[in-house]
This record gives sequence, structure tokens and C-alpha cells, in this order.
Amino acid sequence: MKFFEILYRHGRKKSIIVISASSKIDAMKSFQNRQIGILVKIKEVKEPLSLKLKKIQDSIKSPIKKKRVNTENYISVLNQLAIMLDAGMPINICLSEAIKSTEDKMLNAILTNIYQDVEEGRGLSESFRVYAIQLGNLSVSMIDLGEQTGTLAESIAKLADILQNIHDNRIKLKKATRYPLMTIGAMAIAFSVVITFVVPQFASMFNQMGTELPLPTKILIWIEQAITNYGVYVVISAVMLMVVFNKMYNSHESIALKTDQYMLRVYIVGVVTKYAMLGRFIYIFNILVKAGIPIIDSLRAAIDIVDNRYMKQQFEKIRGAIEDGKSLYIGFLESGMFNSMILQMLKAGEDSGGLNKMLDKITIYYAKKYDDIIDNVSTMIEPVLIGAIAGFVLVLALGIFLPMWSMADSMM
Repeated sequence: MKFFEILYRHGRKKSIIVISASSKIDAMKSFQNRQIGILVKIKEVKEPLSLKLKKIQDSIKSPIKKKRVNTENYISVLNQLAIMLDAGMPINICLSEAIKSTEDKMLNAILTNIYQDVEEGRGLSESFRVYAIQLGNLSVSMIDLGEQTGTLAESIAKLADILQNIHDNRIKLKKATRYPLMTIGAMAIAFSVVITFVVPQFASMFNQMGTELPLPTKILIWIEQAITNYGVYVVISAVMLMVVFNKMYNSHESIALKTDQYMLRVYIVGVVTKYAMLGRFIYIFNILVKAGIPIIDSLRAAIDIVDNRYMKQQFEKIRGAIEDGKSLYIGFLESGMFNSMILQMLKAGEDSGGLNKMLDKITIYYAKKYDDIIDNVSTMIEPVLIGAIAGFVLVLALGIFLPMWSMADSMM
């Protein structure tokens, strides 16, 4: 969109107005339609500061933000729409009822805008596409499929099932990591309390005795002094570093790719992430292919739902292979994300014409694999926690008791 400054005359008075348009001719037409005066001069200008400020103000006030809507609330709305559409109700009435029933401000505003678009004659998928960031590209693909095939109710129901499956897997992961995270938090609090309140008391006593302090005690005293003198600066620096890194991650594709690739190598985190993304990709791809969506479009929608950017880049190789006329097996092989067993199953399915059955089996395989990992997350983390607790107790014990034993030996 461009901006044009128009000098016009109304009677003997001259005034200036700025109009946004795609071209100078469109700007002149827009000015003529307003019938506010006679055009004298027109020129293209940069976006006025007042308009920039107004956009910022509107974005702050608007309930629609550039982030995903609440998944649970969105699933509830989708289920409601699917039931009403299946009962034969018109889409505008369904949207109207959904707007009345949802209390989520952002979702309510989006549905209201979609309802207005539908009332004006726009297609439902076209309206959903405007909010692809908030609702996801998968929503756009499923709604578009429903409109093209005349099975809108069924497509929305499948969309709700897909999002529910993804949401359930996230809940499983949160439950599995709750205990380890609580343990780590308790350890951090205990360590901070001991370092801040206990160690200084012993340090002053050891200094009064004038004895040579062992290395563990010196380490504890050094940590205590660092926290006391520089703790605030360390916290501020850490927060600033996180903010800068987050900004660089979101704005530089190369940094995001390297970070996500490294995360796949991190103990436990990498395994959980890998199987979660693989399972999600295969599950969505399988459902979309079954629904009759072309393989290219199914791959595009399945890739969009993957969070890890490195894995997303690798999955893009599958779509590139299909566009080059290669088989699905070759695409999966070139991605480098699947083991030989999965590749052989896929090849057998393609060769025998039973691709859907093989995709079903692969989906079940990854679902079980993910569940097994989630069920054993606590077991996998236990050695790390035990090692951390043992190290904490050992350093604390040596740092406090070694000087006391030395003092006792000197007195004896």
C-alpha cells in the first residue's frame, strides 16, 4: 500500500489530505469519490507519522494479537460449529451462535470479523486465511477442503480432532516434566538459602580462627560473595541475554535453524522433541491424505504445524522431491529424519498401493513411541537429579565440615 498527498481546493480555501492506495490513479479515484473539493496536485509520500501512531494504538487496543488463540477454547468452538453444521444450520447462524457462547476476547473478535465477511458474501476459507497466524494454516487448509468438497461439517470435526490430539500430547509432556521441574526448583531454592544465609556464618567463624580453608570452602565463599555482590547484575544480564537471543531467534533464520538442530541433541529434550514432531507430522499428513487433499497440499499443512525449524526444513525436502516427480519414499529418505524401518514400510505401501494402511501403522508406531518416552521421562531424568543432589550435598558437606575437622585436629 502506498500513500499519496493531495493538495485540493474547496472554494477559495486550499487543504491537504493523505490517501492510501495501490496506485496514483486509485488515489485520485478515491479522492473524487469523497467529493470534498477540486484536486490541484498529487504526489507520493512516505507513511505519515500520525498514521503509524494510529496503527500502533489500534494494535494495542485490538483484542486480536499476533499469536495463537487458546487451543482449548478454539477446539470447543470448532466442535460446536461441526455439530450445528451437521444438523443443517447455515454457516452464518452457526458463527453467530459460536460468538455468543465464547468468552475468549481474541477468539470472539476473530469470529465476529469472519461472521461479517460471510455476511458480505466472502468465502469462509478466505476469511480464515486472514487469521492464519492466530488460527493456524492447518485450519485454513481444512476449511478450504470442506468448502471445495461440500463436507464442511466433517472437515471442521476432523480439524478439532487433530488439534485435540496435539493438545493432549502437550498436556502429557507437561505432566511428565512437572515432578522433575519441581525438584530442580526446590534444589535451586535450597542452594540459594544455604549460600546466602548459612555459608556467611561459617565463613566469618573460619576467618576468626585464622585456619587455612580447603578448596570446597573457598568455592562456597566465592559463590556467596558473587551472589551477594553481583547477583542483581547477573539476573539482569541473564534476562537481557534471553530477550536478545529470543529476538535474534525470531528474526534470523540461520540462528533459529542452528538452535533447533542443537536442541535435538540435548539429552531427553532432543528425543522428546524429535518424536513429538515426527508423530505430529505423520498424523496430520495421514489424516489429510485420507480426506482427499492432494499430497503436496497435505505435506504443506503438515509441515506448517511442526514447531522445530530444523525439522521443518528437512520435511520441506519431501515436498521438494514430490514436486520434482520423485516418489514419497525418496522424499522421506532425503529428509534424513526417518529410520530404515519406517522407510521400508513406506516403500512397501507405495509399491503395493496400500499407502494409507502403512501411514496408519506409522502413525500408531510414533504415537506409541512418544507415549513410551513420556512415561519414562521421570526415570530418564532421575540419574541427572540424583547426580545434582549428590554434588550439591558433597560440596556443601566438604565446604563446611572439612574446616571444622581441621579446627578440631588443631585444638587436639
